[in-house]
Amino acid sequence: MLMSTASLILSNVGPMERAEVEFGDLTVLVGPQATGKSIFLQFLKLLVDAGAVLDNLKRHGLRWDRSTGDFLDVYLGEGMCGVWNEGQSQVIFQGNAVDLNRLTARQRRAKRETLFFIPAQRVLTLGKGWPRPFSDYSPGDPFTVRDFSEKVRVLVESGIGSAESLFPQTRRLKEETRRLLLATIFSSFGLCVDKHGAQKRLVLRSQNGESLPFMVWSAGQREFVPLLLGFYWLLPPTKVSRRGDIQWVVIEELEMGLHPRAISVVLLLVLDLISRGYRVCVSTHSPHVLDVVWAIRMFQQHRADPRKLLDLFDVSPTPSMRWMAETMLTKEARVYYFDPTSRRSRDISRLDPGADDASEAGWGGLAEFSGRVADAVAEVVAHAPR
Repeated sequence: MLMSTASLILSNVGPMERAEVEFGDLTVLVGPQATGKSIFLQFLKLLVDAGAVLDNLKRHGLRWDRSTGDFLDVYLGEGMCGVWNEGQSQVIFQGNAVDLNRLTARQRRAKRETLFFIPAQRVLTLGKGWPRPFSDYSPGDPFTVRDFSEKVRVLVESGIGSAESLFPQTRRLKEETRRLLLATIFSSFGLCVDKHGAQKRLVLRSQNGESLPFMVWSAGQREFVPLLLGFYWLLPPTKVSRRGDIQWVVIEELEMGLHPRAISVVLLLVLDLISRGYRVCVSTHSPHVLDVVWAIRMFQQHRADPRKLLDLFDVSPTPSMRWMAETMLTKEARVYYFDPTSRRSRDISRLDPGADDASEAGWGGLAEFSGRVADAVAEVVAHAPR
């Protein structure tokens, strides 16, 4: 069932006049570029993990004065101080107003991190084919990018990287998921650790031993491998279902560079996270994501057999997959549209194609063009000479 209710409201922050979200087990943010989705999710990370974030920044020698704007230049990235308007911007988390000046200036004891953030710019983390350390970035780069990069670097160097083959591994991910990833992303290649002189690097290796370095991978492979390492971090190969104290997972634009079939596999991994008890937040520009959310909602409403959910992904109803599907159908999904005109968020969780609200009927604009195409084709067919 859903964890304790959580909510976040940002008022007059960046492009958002008022963005209000009450989180489900799965929360999806949609809307055009530059409507505030990424800023919103980065604020969520800061509010959930303030102590850990501040301690991490200070440990790497980053400093800021007492103003919120100066801190946001460090945390969100250079030039982002302008998203905050002192006296007008407001943050309300879990129903309580938050004083960001106090939050970011106070000497506080770091708590254990509870939110894992996978940023949209994750392809930057591999650099020359190996995860970059936190200190390898410019001081003006966003914290979430640097922090994610450091985590996957530590993962690869301290444990998982001791195995020559990073994918596939029989102890990581479900067999059905590995099979789909091989078919849709890796095309029979394995992901391996190789040495180029004294330098370790990630390569794709064929069955005949041919190695392909990072820069000749497909765009989808370059985008997906950091995401895969993030899933490895969250899905430990043990009987423990979750990673330490982590309760939240944020994934920005999970569809980047991927074919729709590959997006389906990533969504299957997201459902695995949710079934293990993580609360997952996703931002997306892909109608494919909302197709799955809408189907889950319909399956719940009509009490469908969980195997119907597995049929969407073309996977066999093995015991572990069936358990995941059964669990997912008890979870709550919410969808919010970040409207560039009103500069407000809108709850479109019903995803009703017949809704009077155009943003809900058009799934936040993601189904709008398909609807126009269908209407145009239907009109032409109806009036075609017989």
